[in-house]
Formats: sequence, structure tokens, C-alpha cells
Amino acid sequence: MKRPTGAGLVLVALVAGCGRSEAPPPSASDVECLARAMYFESNRSSRDGMVAVGSVVMNRVASDAFPDTVCGVVGQPNQFAPGVMTSPMESRGAALARDTALAVYRGERHPHTGAAKFFHAAWYQANYNNIHYVVTTGGNAFYEKRRPEHVSVPAPLPPTEGLTSG
Repeated sequence: MKRPTGAGLVLVALVAGCGRSEAPPPSASDVECLARAMYFESNRSSRDGMVAVGSVVMNRVASDAFPDTVCGVVGQPNQFAPGVMTSPMESRGAALARDTALAVYRGERHPHTGAAKFFHAAWYQANYNNIHYVVTTGGNAFYEKRRPEHVSVPAPLPPTEGLTSG
């Protein structure tokens, strides 16, 4: 049997690495920005709400319509709670937010957020015909924007909790 040489070795090395999906380690600033969005937007106590907010942030990062970094998305003007990048995080909710942010950064997603890139307070009555709701959790209603004829859930769903593990 012939042993690969030159270009053959490069091809073998490339093929050998195909099955690996090692993501780079998260930066401390990305985890902190994600934790801040989750902390200030999810009533500070619901893990499901935090994971759902984190899922929206990560969906935005993956979208061409938003900045391509976590801190870029969270720091966008008028997108998240006022002071999200500067207000102090206090209480044990901050520890939960940081732990949950790391889990989301490593790939955990809320099982019902899907491709949602938007949410609003669950009590808010949005009056638009392009909102397709996917889940209500942590005090927020999460939704996708769709063409009106593709909206099948035009009102927020009843709140659900306890779907994520932690």
C-alpha cells in the first residue's frame, strides 16, 4: 500500500478533521454581554426565560441583519433594556445569568424559540399582523416576523417554564 505524500498528506489531514466541531472558547466579554441581556430581560429568575433571551441573541448574531458578535447585538441602541451594558447586576440572579450565558454560548437553546429574533414583555399588546409567536417564558413573548399570510399564532402563548435544564 502506498503512503500519501505532499498533497495527499494535506488531504488526509483535512478529511481527518472533518468530524470535529470544536468551537473556539467563549470570550469573557461575549459571555458577560450575553449574561447582561439575559439578566435584564428575563425577570432575573427564570432560567427558561434567560435561555430564550440568549437564543434570540444568538439567532441575531447568526443573521446578516444584525451585528455578528454577541456584544454588538446586545449593545445595539434601543434593542434591549436601558442600561443593559452599564447597570450593575446584583443578587444570585447574576450568577444564574452568567452560568446560563455560558451554556447558551456553548450551544444550549430554548426548545421553542426556533428562529425567533424578537420578543417583548408578555403583558404588551403588540398590534402588528406580521408577528408569529413561538413561546412565552420568563415574562416575555418570543416571536418571529413573518409575512401576514404565514402567521398562524398571532397572539402570545400561555407562559411555560421548566423546559430547560440547568
